Amino acid sequence: MEWCLVLPGRPELTLHDTRWDNGERDLVLHQPSVVPEMPALLANLHGRRRAGIEAVPAGRGRLRLMAWTVIPRTGSDRAGFKKSLTTAQLAVQCGLPLLRTLTSRPGVTLEPAFDQEDLPLVGLEHPQDVKPLQHALYFPVDDDETPVMAYAITRVMPTLRAVGWLPALTRLLTSRASPPHVSATL
Repeated sequence: MEWCLVLPGRPELTLHDTRWDNGERDLVLHQPSVVPEMPALLANLHGRRRAGIEAVPAGRGRLRLMAWTVIPRTGSDRAGFKKSLTTAQLAVQCGLPLLRTLTSRPGVTLEPAFDQEDLPLVGLEHPQDVKPLQHALYFPVDDDETPVMAYAITRVMPTLRAVGWLPALTRLLTSRASPPHVSATL
């Protein structure tokens, strides 16, 4: 399934949700045959920094997407990434209001990605800034919008912010699937 990230006055960005024959699923910023004019940092994100979607062991109908972020590097045309962050760092990179909107969706939670002792609580009311950990967004199996929104928030938007393409206006993701037409506001 394809989704478009529509930015006023900018070329559309296509997010591709691929469901492979072997059961795997991932999201990536799709690289068109001709990349429209855009900053190199954003153009170089096409086809990179995939987000895998996986079933949660004993998750009873839940999936997860690792909530690591793309980190634009100063003086480089390629973005790096950071997997272990405090919850406060994750909120700064992704935007606290966007993460709160995402986790307010039915059945969606932000939690540590792995069960380990001594991990701090992961909460967005008072994001902890003590211990870096790997975060994951958990969501219902039948929810096709949340992983796409999470991918846009964690992988694409930090780069859009770095290149000055993130408008103050509402961003809109729309599906290119057959009718009914689906959209999700970020």
